[in-house]
Amino acid sequence: MSDLGVVERLRAAGCVFAEEEAELLRAAAAGTAELDLMVEQRASGLPLEHVVGWAEFAGLRVEVDPRVFVPRRRTEFLAGQAVGLARAGAVCVDLCCGSGAAAAVLLEAVPDAEVHASDIEPAAVRCARRNVEPRGGRVYEGDLFAPLPRELRGRVDVLVANVPYVPSGEVGLLPTEARVHEPLVALDGGADGLDVLRRVAAEAAAWLAPGGSLLTETSEQQCGPALDALAAAGLTPRVVTDEDLYATVVIATR
Repeated sequence: MSDLGVVERLRAAGCVFAEEEAELLRAAAAGTAELDLMVEQRASGLPLEHVVGWAEFAGLRVEVDPRVFVPRRRTEFLAGQAVGLARAGAVCVDLCCGSGAAAAVLLEAVPDAEVHASDIEPAAVRCARRNVEPRGGRVYEGDLFAPLPRELRGRVDVLVANVPYVPSGEVGLLPTEARVHEPLVALDGGADGLDVLRRVAAEAAAWLAPGGSLLTETSEQQCGPALDALAAAGLTPRVVTDEDLYATVVIATR
């Protein structure tokens, strides 16, 4: 299949960055037959990251399996803020870790970091283990803090919680790639999008070390209620933003 043929098929399917995607698909395919299959998968709406099996995130190649939440480019800002707060040897936790992208970044960027991650979705846990454990971290399957080792309580310096924050009534408005091919549990944050954040906030102080921080991504519209929820849990929250990435992160310190 010619380069032009791949680009035309992708463009016809509505892929905005058809030329760039064609280049990635060609590099990933072992031959013409596999390339044809991958182009067909992408044209049918499968996320590019699921087709090629990885996503670029903060300079890393993070493996991403089908039915696993694809790490977003804006979440690089969340990971960068976490790295900025983590001293050498910091104890770090990545809740709702998905593919384990944030945990992998912490392991790569923070010398001697002790990194633990958890997710409730079995497919995400299997994927995260391949991204996190070869780098020296640990991944657990379960709901939020429940599967973490008890000895981490009161010792966590940096707690990343990229919780689902799409209001239930707006999940149907998401792009097809997310709505059809990513698990609902990674997207739906309840009636106002903050249900999971409130659950994390309720337990965070017991897990954070003195001076430790919880970092979570949210939308600009949800900032006020998110700050209120974290303050009500006894934490001191603040907001940081990146206009280029359209990223809003709340950092709440014990």
